[in-house]
Amino acid sequence: MPMMRDKIMAAPSVRRLPAYLNIGRTQRDAGEPYISSTFIAKELDMEPIQVRKDLAITGIFGRPQKGYAVEPLIAAIERFLGWDAARNAVLVGAGNLGSALLGHREFSAHGLTRCAAFDADRRKTGTVVHGVTVLDASCMNEEIPRLGVKLAVLTVPTAEAQATAAALVNAGIEGIWNFTGVKLPVPETVTVQNEDLSSGFAMLCIKMQNKKGVP
Repeated sequence: MPMMRDKIMAAPSVRRLPAYLNIGRTQRDAGEPYISSTFIAKELDMEPIQVRKDLAITGIFGRPQKGYAVEPLIAAIERFLGWDAARNAVLVGAGNLGSALLGHREFSAHGLTRCAAFDADRRKTGTVVHGVTVLDASCMNEEIPRLGVKLAVLTVPTAEAQATAAALVNAGIEGIWNFTGVKLPVPETVTVQNEDLSSGFAMLCIKMQNKKGVP
């Protein structure tokens, strides 16, 4: 329990870890055995001290004059995030956003396997999107336990979000990655991570407006 609380308290640092991981993997592929916090910071427009603080929560520390050994750095981040173990997930809502997420290659790099998709539109039943078969949403209660999946990615229309989330909980889902923009009341035993694309777009617009005021 203390470790989980520590991870939650370090939420801003956790959000930056995937970026560090990507840089580490790129350096590994380039044959570089070490990577410095200064290099990472420059790539992400950050301060090196913040990079070092973020990485410290994973239990890894750099060496003077050398930095971080790339392979242990990658392993430490993956272990801390739980990405060193495979996770199966289903996607609910195979529309434009859902289809795009099914084709996102980074998921597999993080140990996430999309084993099925569900949609209420029966015209999509049986179709294959990026190698994933779309099933009838009315079958979730039977199919999800059969698949043994505990994680769901939710991309249904706003009006359907709450009812769909309730159906997922009833089917045994314990974690929901929510892209609907709706706050989902769920039992305490279920974890929800909300992704608000509008907030990201709002930040982009503000940054663009601020740059217009810079000489």
